[in-house]
Amino acid sequence: MASDESDGRDPLFRYDDPIFADERLLEITHLPGPDRIVGRDDQMLRVADALNPAIFGSKPSHLFIFGKTGTGKSLISRSITQRVITEAERDDINVKYAFIDCGEQNTEASIVKTVAQVVNEPERSGVTVPDRGLGTGDYYKRLWDVIDHCTDVTIVILDEIDMLEDDEVLRKLSRAGENRRISDSSIGIVGISNKIDFPDNLSERVKSSLSRDELVFPPYDANQLIDILNKRRDAFHEEVITDEVIPLTAALAAQEHGDARKAIDILRNAGRLAKKRNDARVTEEHVRAAKEKTEADRFSELIEGSPQQAKAILYALTLLTENSTEDEFPTKIIYSQYKQITGQLELDVLSERRVQEILQEQNFLNVIQSEREGRGRGRGAHAKHRLLEDPEIVKKVLLRDSRLSMEE
Repeated sequence: MASDESDGRDPLFRYDDPIFADERLLEITHLPGPDRIVGRDDQMLRVADALNPAIFGSKPSHLFIFGKTGTGKSLISRSITQRVITEAERDDINVKYAFIDCGEQNTEASIVKTVAQVVNEPERSGVTVPDRGLGTGDYYKRLWDVIDHCTDVTIVILDEIDMLEDDEVLRKLSRAGENRRISDSSIGIVGISNKIDFPDNLSERVKSSLSRDELVFPPYDANQLIDILNKRRDAFHEEVITDEVIPLTAALAAQEHGDARKAIDILRNAGRLAKKRNDARVTEEHVRAAKEKTEADRFSELIEGSPQQAKAILYALTLLTENSTEDEFPTKIIYSQYKQITGQLELDVLSERRVQEILQEQNFLNVIQSEREGRGRGRGAHAKHRLLEDPEIVKKVLLRDSRLSMEE
C-alpha cells in the first residue's frame, strides 16, 4: 500500500499510480487538442469547409462521413464542431451541437428528445423536455422551440447513422427551415457510418430532400498510428514504457485495417496490465497480452445482449473455422453445425431461412462478414460468411455464457 495510515487516508486503496501520469488521455471519449490529431489534415479541412457557415450564423452543409472503425471519423467531427463553436462565440453567434450514438438511440423519438435536451436552456425557451410522457410529434414541437430560442445554429452529429430504425428524422431535421418549423435558426447534420453504401438504403423521400456532401476517411498506416500513440505518450510517467511498446502496438493495430481506437485501447490495457502485475515498466509482453484482452472486450461488446440463438449460430461458425483450413462457409454448412449445437443444448431449431437472417444481422453489426456469390447462370446465388475476429477470441467470449459452455 502506498498510503500511510497516519495521513488519514483509507489504507485499503493506493493513492499513487506508478504507471499512468494521466490515463484520461487514453480514454476513447477523450477529445484531444488539435496538436494531438495526426494524419487527418485533408479530412479536417473538408469537415471545416462544410461547417464553416455556422461561424456566421448561417446554415452549414449536411455531411456524411464514411470509414472503417477507428479512422477518426467521430473524433474529427467533434473536434471541428468544437472549434466552430469557439470561433462563432467571438461574434456572439450561438452554435450548439448534439452527439448521438445511433447504436444506442436509434428511434426518431429518442433522437429528437435527446437533441432538444442537449440544446435546451429552459429560461430562454420557456419549455422543458421530459424523458418520457410525450409523443414524437410533441417532442418535435419542443425541439423547434428550443432550437429557435436557444441557438443560431444547431449541429446534429449522428454516429453510426446506419443503425437508425427510421430515417424520417433526417428528412424532418434537414427540411425544418424550409418547412417553417424554425425561423430564427438553422440545423446542420453530420452522419457517420462505416458502411459506404448506407445512402443507397435511404428512403426516396430522404434521398430527394437531404442534399449533402460525402467524405471518406482512409485507414491509418503504421507510421501514422505511431505518431498518434506518441502524441499520447504523456499519459504515462516518463520512461515507464519501453522503446518497442509503441511501434509494436501500432503494428498490431495496423494489421486490423489501421484502427487507431484499437491501438489506443491496447496501449491503455498494456499499462493497466503492468500495474496489475506490479511491474515497473510496460513491455512488449504486456502489449501482446493486452491485444488479446482488447479484442475479447471489443467482441464481447458487439454481442452483448445477443439472444442465445444468435450466439449458437456464431458458435457454429466458430467451430467450423477452428476445424477447417477454410475461413468462410455457406449458410447450409453453418446450419448443419448449428443443428448439432442446438441438439446438445436442447434449444429449439430455427429454420434455415431464419438462421440466414440472423447471419445477415450479425454482418450488419460487423460481427461477421457476409458476401453473396453467384452459382452460375440460372442457379441463383448463395451467401458465404466468415468471422472478423480470431476464432479463439470468439470462442472464449461466447463460452462466458454458461448456457453455451455446457456444450464443451
